[in-house]
Formats: sequence, C-alpha cells, structure tokens
Amino acid sequence: QVQLLESGGGLVQTGGSLRLSCAASGRAFSAYAMGWFRQAPGEEREFVAAIGVSAGSTAYADSVKGRFTISRDNAKNTVYLQMNSLKPEDTAVYYCAADRLSLRATTNKGQYDYWGQGTQVTVSS
Repeated sequence: QVQLLESGGGLVQTGGSLRLSCAASGRAFSAYAMGWFRQAPGEEREFVAAIGVSAGSTAYADSVKGRFTISRDNAKNTVYLQMNSLKPEDTAVYYCAADRLSLRATTNKGQYDYWGQGTQVTVSS
C-alpha cells in the first residue's frame, strides 16, 4: 500500500509558476512509475505528465509540453511537477498517482494503482 500526499497548489496569475510535490510513503517508491493528472469542474480527469522508474522516461500531454516538467527524487520519495507559463485553462485539482507495474511513463489513468487526494491550482487571468 502506498499513500500519496500532494502539496504546492495555490492561486497564481497568468504566466506565473508553481511547483507541485507528491510525497509517497513506503520503501518501494523507486519501483513505481509516477504520474500527474488534473480534473477541472465538470470535466474528466486527464493526463498531465508521467515519469518512469528511470527518470529518463517521461511523457507529457500536448497542452503542457514545453511548460511543465516532471521529475523525481527517489531519496526523498517525492515526485515533482514544475509548472511554468501557467494559463487559466490549467486551473484544476491536480492529482498524483503511482503505477506498480509499469517501468516506463504511463499516460493511461486506468493503469495507476494509487492516488493522492489532490491539490487545487487556480490561475487567474
């Protein structure tokens, strides 16, 4: 069992930056592929970014490519999402997720086994 706790959300103006963190419990963190998803009101939860067991495997949604960067620090059991050049359409609850089985970055939310409670990101225009 893995518990995930997101932090770092908040209110920011258009063009600003935020860094989200997701701290994981347990000793197997380095063996999990990790992902970030987001859900805006009335919308489906959508893929944002993912990182494999090896940090060399990453994937991004087209809408965030070039603006967001996912990274992981296995010594701290933490995955990060650096978000730059934020836009109002990035406003959503952001969720961290862990995939027990995949080695590479996984874009399919159905493959993730554990989810955090989410952190709100609001971008004002």
